[in-house]
Amino acid sequence: MTAQNELRLLPWSGPEGKPCYLSTDDKGGYMSRLVDNIEADQLDAAAVLLEPVSATLDDQDANPEDLRQLTGELTGILRDVLRMATSRGHLLGVSEPHRF
Repeated sequence: MTAQNELRLLPWSGPEGKPCYLSTDDKGGYMSRLVDNIEADQLDAAAVLLEPVSATLDDQDANPEDLRQLTGELTGILRDVLRMATSRGHLLGVSEPHRF
């Protein structure tokens, strides 16, 4: 069994938006690999989103609906990346980021 400070925050939430954690000593196990793959997909999605966001922001004629859609997508991606950073910070013994 892993120590409390070694629990891995999963890239999804449980019921009612509560955080889910993985407790395992097997870093190469099925669940660990699944989480690694989901996190890799989330980072890929963030990288893919950068180009259209930059293009839309550079477009002086971008309409409010496009900007609203991008804001929603960016919020989701940022939430995913922050969850990963928080998880990795816990594994490294770093305190949780400040809430703004």
